[in-house]
Amino acid sequence: MVDAAIILIVILLLFLALKGSVRHFKGQGSCCGGTSSLLKTGEKALDGPVVSERRVRISGMHCASCAERVKRAIDSIDGASASVDQPSGTATVRLDRAIDDTVIRKRIEEAGYKVDSIS
Repeated sequence: MVDAAIILIVILLLFLALKGSVRHFKGQGSCCGGTSSLLKTGEKALDGPVVSERRVRISGMHCASCAERVKRAIDSIDGASASVDQPSGTATVRLDRAIDDTVIRKRIEEAGYKVDSIS
């Protein structure tokens, strides 16, 4: 009887772990400190009109918290404003001045993510 209870507890724990893993990989879990650890920031207002727009493909974003970290990293660049789509792994960066791609790449990589391409 004790063996059956232990097996039942182990099965329950495995089920809960699997459920958490599925939520994590769908971007719904509390990855990277959880989505509640970072309050979402609004759209950053640029000083001037948008003169160019870049699309950045990013690897390593697993949740909304990751996307918010990438957005904050890009928004910390003077003259840049970002919107990040975690499910597609892309960020749209609007620029009001000439900014080299290496600056954008460096900020994203300093935040802990990999830039696959900038176009």
